[in-house]
Amino acid sequence: MTATRYDRHMYALMNDRRAAAVYATTTRRRLAVVAHVALTAVGVGAWIGTVFGPGYGPALVIAGVLLPWVVLTGALNGSTRGLLELRGRMLDERQLVERDRVRALSHRVTLWLLVAAAVAAGTYSVLTDAPLQLAVTPVLVGVLAAHWMMPLWVAVLRVQDDPSDDAADTF
Repeated sequence: MTATRYDRHMYALMNDRRAAAVYATTTRRRLAVVAHVALTAVGVGAWIGTVFGPGYGPALVIAGVLLPWVVLTGALNGSTRGLLELRGRMLDERQLVERDRVRALSHRVTLWLLVAAAVAAGTYSVLTDAPLQLAVTPVLVGVLAAHWMMPLWVAVLRVQDDPSDDAADTF
């Protein structure tokens, strides 16, 4: 199947190297993932507080976190060159295999996160004598957010550094 205009636009966007300094090294990518996880946790926690808590104070936190989260999400997607965002027809065989590996690994991580969440919700219920349903919905929302973002985080952590110009001169 041939690439559409949308496919070509997304490919160009995901391979735009103007923000490469943000994710040029392994350390920078790890820091970006840590920052993204933190922003995601703050945003999801604020959303849970807005929906299940009193008042609208956490809604302001969501508004403050959203723009940096979106920008950082774009940088993370750029660091993977669109591995998870591009359609399969725009990826080569190596990228398709890597996308499958990333998805499989992220599902395994999410499985253990679900196990930990179930244990934590049960422990909370036992220790506080609170009904289990008080803990289940917020925990499920948090795990859902992690499940949604985990492939991106895993993909970014698996990205290899681009070869430096000095390494190219030695061949």
